Amino acid sequence: MTNQLNDKPNPMEQQKKAREAMQKIPHKFLVMSGKGGVGKTSVAVNLAFAFGKLGYKVGLMDVDIHGPNVPTMAGTEGQQAVIEMGKISPVIGSYGVKILSISEFLPDPDSPIIWRGPMKMGAIQQFMTDADWSGTEVLVVDCPPGTGDEPLTVAQMMPDAEGAIIVTSPQNVALLDSRKSVNFALKMKLPVAGIVENMSGFVCPNCGDRIDLFATGGGEKAANQMKVPFLGRIPLVHEMVTAGDCGSPLVESTPDNPAAVALLKIADKLREGWDAPNDAEG
Repeated sequence: MTNQLNDKPNPMEQQKKAREAMQKIPHKFLVMSGKGGVGKTSVAVNLAFAFGKLGYKVGLMDVDIHGPNVPTMAGTEGQQAVIEMGKISPVIGSYGVKILSISEFLPDPDSPIIWRGPMKMGAIQQFMTDADWSGTEVLVVDCPPGTGDEPLTVAQMMPDAEGAIIVTSPQNVALLDSRKSVNFALKMKLPVAGIVENMSGFVCPNCGDRIDLFATGGGEKAANQMKVPFLGRIPLVHEMVTAGDCGSPLVESTPDNPAAVALLKIADKLREGWDAPNDAEG
């Protein structure tokens, strides 16, 4: 199945089609991080479902070709995308969220993707051009950590994107790497929607007290220093871990959890000033 995602003879034509297809989606976000282990995919999945909960028609595109974890966290692991007449039908999750990931084309979850840059770029462009994103109002793109081929391809195909959401944890090393993601977006002339500080304080499941395991406030400080928006802090809660492992996004399964409340507030902040739902082109 994966070979079908890379059998495109005209790269320039494919790039043009990708840009045209993405222009039909009014609101597009790249979720990025400077390094791994900061909870970027958890944030991307929960934001997508938060937008769905707010009433928008949402797409969730996983372009982490080598580590596609979105289906696991979104509760669609094992489901296969369908290709008919050259058109890809994404898997449908809760709230009607359309989910597309390379893992939906693999024979089993342990199969590695051993591709160089051009093959990855071709697959991502095909996700954009051949997938059925009709009616989608908000597209959340989960990028792998860093500033390599995958986020570069997405940024080039989405010059009108709403912006990049940079996920960081409060440690200094993570904050240093998050600055690289901000500078990547600026060099690509991609708006920075803002910085999210994840794992910002641990909430004890027994007493509810908060402990700053990794300090706190670093994300907001970095945002202020780089003159980009600060979107909010998400506390570290045990339920976020179990929700991701069980494939039940926290904003859906436990919306009153402190982390879910924070995520829903971030989604609401991102949508401020938008037109009413249902403004997408079909």
